[in-house]
Amino acid sequence: MMAKVYHVKGMTCGGCAKHVEKALQAVVGVTGVVMDVAMGTATVEGTASFEAMAASVGAAGYELVVPA
Repeated sequence: MMAKVYHVKGMTCGGCAKHVEKALQAVVGVTGVVMDVAMGTATVEGTASFEAMAASVGAAGYELVVPA
């Protein structure tokens, strides 16, 4: 399964990364999440839609962004 990398706005520390990771893991269809605080990214595996992931991350107080 292909992994996709997303930028996460507002993620500045390990605690933030844990919140975003938990939000992403709660989305149906997400099978794996790897956070990188230094790069400000989340690498996500699975079949979940971007919209569902963005809504869950948004509810946690962050913004999921598709990299250009």
